[in-house]
Amino acid sequence: MQAIAQEVSVKSRARVKAHGEVFTPRSMVEQMLDLVSDDLLFVDKTFFEPAAGDGNFLVAILQRKLRMIEKHLERDVWVRESLFAVASIYGIELLEDNHQEAKAAMLEEFAGFHAGHGALPDAGSDVMRAATFLVDSNIMCGNTLTGRDWLGDEIAFSWWVRDDIDLGIVIRQPFTFNSLRSSAPAPSLFDYLIEPDRYAPCRIEHVHKEVRAGD
Repeated sequence: MQAIAQEVSVKSRARVKAHGEVFTPRSMVEQMLDLVSDDLLFVDKTFFEPAAGDGNFLVAILQRKLRMIEKHLERDVWVRESLFAVASIYGIELLEDNHQEAKAAMLEEFAGFHAGHGALPDAGSDVMRAATFLVDSNIMCGNTLTGRDWLGDEIAFSWWVRDDIDLGIVIRQPFTFNSLRSSAPAPSLFDYLIEPDRYAPCRIEHVHKEVRAGD
């Protein structure tokens, strides 16, 4: 007898009652992403999921970006562009088990894309270490409503800004999540955590090395 896999919309009634946790069906995820399909044609277009769950939206966004890369870009830039695709996707999840599942799902999708083309990156390679670092930096465990993590500290993200001349170079610009909803006028909109030159520009596949300016 063949088992039929079904999507799980809730993990438990207790979690629904305590946290309002309900997972969006994949079909609905795809329908919602169809509404912004044009934006998904751009690798660097940023997306943020305020209730990331186990990563269903995050992974679906990454899948579409990777399909775009495969279809429209030369193979010799797939690694670079796939890392920038990961860098463009952000999320916050309240529950730690979901948070870990979301990060694992993103990395599995990233590795699977390259493995599907005969280029599975080794776990210790710069490519996978960079992907892991970007996922860890962009998908946080915390409370979107308060803008704080599980320790009560401000949730901090970074913009991963591509260099205009060398498209493989990234400039890291950290900021607090709460600064995104600040009422302060530009240019003080972003409450940067550190001086802009603390991180030196580096190649996207070396971002995990946290290259410091002046090193």
